[in-house]
Amino acid sequence: MMKRKWLEKVKKIEELASQYKRHPLSSPYKPKLSRPWQPSSVWKLFPRLALAFNFAKSCKEDVHVFALEAIIEDTERRLYLVTAYTEFWFYYAKLPKSLAHCYEVIPADTVCKLYFDLEFHKPSNPGAHGRTMVALVIEFFIKKLEEYYGIKCSAECVLNLDSSTEEKFSRHLIFVLPNAAFKDNIHVGHFIKSALQPVFSSAELKSTKAELLNGSNNAPPLLKDPVKFPSHKSPIRVDECNVIQETNGKEYDLSSLIVNDKRGGKQLFIDLGVYTKNRNFRLYKSSKLGKNAFFEVAEDNTFPMKPGRYISTEEYVFFTSLVSNIRYSNSLKILTCASAGTVRSSGAGPSGGSSSFSGVTLKGFQFSPYPEIDYFILSLVTRDGFQGSIRTWNYFFLEELLVYDIVNYRWCENIGRPHKSNNIMLLVDLKKEVWYQKCHDPVCRVQNFKSDYYPLPLEVCLPFLFEQEEEESFFTFDEDGNIMETKLKMPTNQIAQSGQIDGCRPEESETCWQDGVDDAALLEATEDAELADAVNVSSSDRDFTNTEIPDELLIEALNELDPSVKK
Repeated sequence: MMKRKWLEKVKKIEELASQYKRHPLSSPYKPKLSRPWQPSSVWKLFPRLALAFNFAKSCKEDVHVFALEAIIEDTERRLYLVTAYTEFWFYYAKLPKSLAHCYEVIPADTVCKLYFDLEFHKPSNPGAHGRTMVALVIEFFIKKLEEYYGIKCSAECVLNLDSSTEEKFSRHLIFVLPNAAFKDNIHVGHFIKSALQPVFSSAELKSTKAELLNGSNNAPPLLKDPVKFPSHKSPIRVDECNVIQETNGKEYDLSSLIVNDKRGGKQLFIDLGVYTKNRNFRLYKSSKLGKNAFFEVAEDNTFPMKPGRYISTEEYVFFTSLVSNIRYSNSLKILTCASAGTVRSSGAGPSGGSSSFSGVTLKGFQFSPYPEIDYFILSLVTRDGFQGSIRTWNYFFLEELLVYDIVNYRWCENIGRPHKSNNIMLLVDLKKEVWYQKCHDPVCRVQNFKSDYYPLPLEVCLPFLFEQEEEESFFTFDEDGNIMETKLKMPTNQIAQSGQIDGCRPEESETCWQDGVDDAALLEATEDAELADAVNVSSSDRDFTNTEIPDELLIEALNELDPSVKK
């Protein structure tokens, strides 16, 4: 008897445990209570990247775009989630089914970190030693950063993530450079290809150079012409069997970076296909859809784990691993490599000193992500007879901040006149819809001068630019982490502002909008609401202490119903 009761209790506990796994208890994200410095809740899913970006750019909070791989109605889909880094981690740390296969979207034309995707097929490369190859990549590019840009760093500046399996060696490297970042990931790709010129020149790879330039995932080529190493760089010696390069007096044998693919051909250990616009880069603690290989901190990682007071070690690693998690700083050095062999560096802010850019202006070159704002800034520096122009721009997606470096226009609000030799910068805060001025002058730098804020014209503000109407699918989460689809026709700028179509988290699924809303019921509810509102207004305007209705009010009501009724 006793044993049977015990078995019944064990069975109930197992059932409760199974139910908890299916429907885990999770407190909602409420940053204002525990961490008031964190942004408010924003959590929305979109079927297309353009819609997600448009919504993100219209948000006042610091939000980012993530890609989610999911199976919806037996079909593999990639959806795009807009949320803040902190809120994403709040739910991602629990790894529900809907967030198990996630990617960071590295926005086009956005300042970012130096990063690498390293991989090879283990059965096709029995003699390859992955750890040694990773160490070679780290050491070689540390030397190249010092040679090209004068940046000194060590292996402790490199976060090393591992997602290897028995079949495939897979690593992600994220360089956390001291006060420096690249203009965008296209410039990152050009820098890496310039440094790897000896590999492309190898006799062993001449027949497969195009494939190497394109990357292992058949991405479109980034360079149309063969990479040419700048003549003033270190001498290169290429042998038939070994690929040797001399950097800062030390020779590096790069032959181990040439590996065999599954088909018996040759490929690079470094995947060059990950340096494209709006690239999806797999996240720390995520796997590919249908796989079970998650990125974790590698055993040979030397990056120090020193989280802050209010952040865990895993959260610290997550934030560090985000390639586009770069905030604007006056002293941040922006590294550029517009094409192979034209590496340059410059200061993004006033403390950056003199700039050495690619010599481009807005007279027929590439625009920023917001050409309307480019023209507005150009109008500011060409008025009143001035002939100013935009030398270059840098874009910080996280803060929605455009930083324009201006030439031939030196007017400084701090001194009330033009500087004699130092140029100025104009900064546009797209979230606050304002612009302001800073400058390179040493005196203004010491004072940390920043001009007053001036509003942007309505025609260049983001809600106006992104106004469009099209029928799209929107998605919500159910309590099990599955993603449900619903359709709505609504201008995307209204969607961005209304906040009605949320990609709800599991614990909010009962409050989400569902498919099949009855139009008649909706109309009836609207009429009831209007009637209630009218009653409230009437109640506030009239005194009903006397229950007898005045004759004048009755006659007025009859006239409204039948105009033929006379007083």
